[in-house]
Amino acid sequence: MRWIINCILIVLLMFFMLLAQQNIEGKCMTCHKTKSPGLYKQWFESQHAQHNVTCLSCHGANKGENDAFMHEGALIATLVTPKDCGKCHEKEMNEVGSSHHAKAGQILESADAYLAHVVGGLPAAITGCESCHGAKVQIDPKSPNKLSKDSWPNSGIGRINPDGSMGSCNACHTRHNFSKAQARQPEACSKCHLGPDHPQKEVYEESKHGNTYYTNIDQMNLTSDRWVVGEDYYIAPTCATCHMSATSNQKVTHDVGQRIAWTLRPPVSNYTENHQAKRKNMQDVCVSCHGSTFTDGHFFQYDGLVRLYNEKYAKPATEIMNIIHEEKVLERPASFSNDIEWVYWELWHHEGRRARHGAAMMGPDYTWWHGIYEVGKHFYFKFLPAAQKYENAKVNAYIDNMLKNDEMHQWLYQNTDDLKKGIRSGKLPQIYEKLFKENQE
Repeated sequence: MRWIINCILIVLLMFFMLLAQQNIEGKCMTCHKTKSPGLYKQWFESQHAQHNVTCLSCHGANKGENDAFMHEGALIATLVTPKDCGKCHEKEMNEVGSSHHAKAGQILESADAYLAHVVGGLPAAITGCESCHGAKVQIDPKSPNKLSKDSWPNSGIGRINPDGSMGSCNACHTRHNFSKAQARQPEACSKCHLGPDHPQKEVYEESKHGNTYYTNIDQMNLTSDRWVVGEDYYIAPTCATCHMSATSNQKVTHDVGQRIAWTLRPPVSNYTENHQAKRKNMQDVCVSCHGSTFTDGHFFQYDGLVRLYNEKYAKPATEIMNIIHEEKVLERPASFSNDIEWVYWELWHHEGRRARHGAAMMGPDYTWWHGIYEVGKHFYFKFLPAAQKYENAKVNAYIDNMLKNDEMHQWLYQNTDDLKKGIRSGKLPQIYEKLFKENQE
């Protein structure tokens, strides 16, 4: 008899707890509908609202969480982290957690952040770098919502959260609508992927992919629950299509590195881990709309450009900088306090990246005029003279040997008419053929 009474009491307790929660949730909606109507309407029209995902579903906190605070009778947290989203979206949480996106906040310890702090200053680093890359969210017990103004608001993709998770789902799925259609469009990525050092937005817009997308956006079927390229839409790809979305052979992934064979970020590009499998993943996307001959030709040419950049410019420039540091010939000790460091930085971080991204995404203007043209001009007539200025024997010996014995650089001392005849006859230096042949390995 006692166990029956206990069961009844438990059921009653759960019933009253549910009523209490519904009352609190009702207060959330009633208040925010008046005080922040835009926020309320975004949520009200979302898939979350249609599936009874309420304010407390996402913002509800547990006792002991260091960003939790009492608000109108409920323990909540302003910050919603991937762990919170992972209660319902576990697969997506795990994929994001292992992706490059989630690690973007770690750039705070790299040269990128160093520049922002020493050349700019803390306000520039916070509102510039951290707004895209993310930062460590700081707790301020004196703040009404316990989040420090030094680090909040922050929707950086690699945000480091107080609960130990890394990433920010709303960097792509903008709150509070969290629309999948919005996340599928290139604008979702272009907040961060643009500008002089990684102009994916601009490259996409000049490519035939971007041109076709923007002129046929009404045929993209963006609001569809099922969004398989080549089946549910076929007019054009977006960033999400190539890097994340489903094909007839692949499921949706939130790990944006699963289809990237080259890393285009560092001074010298290298293949990523398991690059052959990742290349096949990307090619699988391409053949949803293109033939295999077209696809193979694109990657053959793309690989050749990356190797050209590596061998002709990036590796020699990097080696020269290594010798300069080893010989300790720089005038000032601080990084970026010497002119040649800026020239080298822009050579790979700006111009070299533009060339590589242009070739990757079929943007010819960025491959050449904003890319290799700028790399070549500044390598020969800014970087090398800046290095030779130090009159260091090892530096000069390396440069002299490169210009004299490397086929790719010998054009500097050849007759222009002879060079033009060679171009017209197709007799180009054999080293370029080698760069393409390596594609077959």
